[in-house]
Amino acid sequence: MKKLKILFLCAGNACRSRVAEGWARHLRTDLLESSSAGIETHSLNSKAVRVMAEVEVDISGYKSKRLGNFHGVVFDFVITVCGNAHESCSVFPGEVMVVRVPFDNLPRLAKNAQSEGEALAHYRRVRDEICEFVETLPGRLEERG
Repeated sequence: MKKLKILFLCAGNACRSRVAEGWARHLRTDLLESSSAGIETHSLNSKAVRVMAEVEVDISGYKSKRLGNFHGVVFDFVITVCGNAHESCSVFPGEVMVVRVPFDNLPRLAKNAQSEGEALAHYRRVRDEICEFVETLPGRLEERG
């Protein structure tokens, strides 16, 4: 079976898209060839690294990439994991299917948290939501194709 080439796209490639790439590489390497990028590049979110390490998925070495880094790469699916990325990239060149699967903006939620524990609870919840989504791949995407 041919692996599907998937790009997880977010606004800054700092958190949600990297968490999704981490889960895909951890859970679905037999079925997916996964990458992540941002409309812009931001530094890796330390809380995302921390909560992924709690489940033994190391994303600490992932480098932030811009969408432009993938010029000429043919993907089967581009999965936008935030509204900003979807609005900026709702039409993608080629025959790739763009799928919107938005997850909460973790830095925004953490900013309003009353404690470090509350902030990390948001990260853990979204980490787990992203995991649940990735576990449905590639079937969920192929249904849309």
